Amino acid sequence: MHPVPGPYRPPAPGPFRPVSPPTVEPASEATVEGGGSGHPAVDAVIQALANAADLPPRDQIAEYEAAHSTLQETLATIDQS
Repeated sequence: MHPVPGPYRPPAPGPFRPVSPPTVEPASEATVEGGGSGHPAVDAVIQALANAADLPPRDQIAEYEAAHSTLQETLATIDQS
């Protein structure tokens, strides 16, 4: 006969380790000659993301969502041409 297991007990949590926020670095290899991506909307998004790094986290979320939306619209426009 097999023993009946007891109630599930999750393991004790480990020590808290804060996570550093990601840093936004310019993509030097992906830029065209003279700097930038070659597309004004994309360059504006890159700059906005760099500026967002200094904002409080709740404000960063809004900037990231706006950047995502702009990049989606830009890609849709490129796909249509």
